Amino acid sequence: MIHIDQACFETLVSGGQIIEADGFGPKVYLLPDGAYVKIFRRKRWLSSAMWSPYAQRFSDNCRTLAARGVPCPDIIAVYRIPSIERDAVHYSPLPGQSLRQILKQGIDAAEAAALRRQLGGFVARLHALGVYFRSLHLGNIVRTPQGELGLIDTADMRIFRRGLGRLLRARNLKHMRRHAQEGGWLGADGEFFTAYRQAAAENAPA
Repeated sequence: MIHIDQACFETLVSGGQIIEADGFGPKVYLLPDGAYVKIFRRKRWLSSAMWSPYAQRFSDNCRTLAARGVPCPDIIAVYRIPSIERDAVHYSPLPGQSLRQILKQGIDAAEAAALRRQLGGFVARLHALGVYFRSLHLGNIVRTPQGELGLIDTADMRIFRRGLGRLLRARNLKHMRRHAQEGGWLGADGEFFTAYRQAAAENAPA
């Protein structure tokens, strides 16, 4: 993590567009070169963010995912900005569209079934790789121009050395069904869960 002063931070985001903010200020900048700067604040004085900053988690998880062959954002740098009591991660985005965006645009029944099959296999692969993503929903899963699936917004994630056990798998799948509309889409024809079970069996340790 690189410590930078206020002037350096202002230079970093100069010309950038604020695309997300809250009552505490900007959260995400889109820079002129297409890269992003995502701002993290510690929400409580006593928090795990004291010893494991969210910006660093975002970066570490992206690097681990990339090493395991999962498409994700490309990390440029991680910063600490003491003057505003914030941390930030500077990254190049994962090209493509989120599955949520794809569904909003509209796809036919055959395309939807194929996407559910692909997604089921992808989630099973993540679990076999030891990826437990609490925010695993269609807005954080991207289909790249090459047709692969990848992950974004990776701070809320744990990556284990071994594949997930049954309880964590079940809990993660439950997370995916929390959104009523998306949960209904996932289970529309059984393709997602059939593909998940098949891929889970194929990736099970011998």
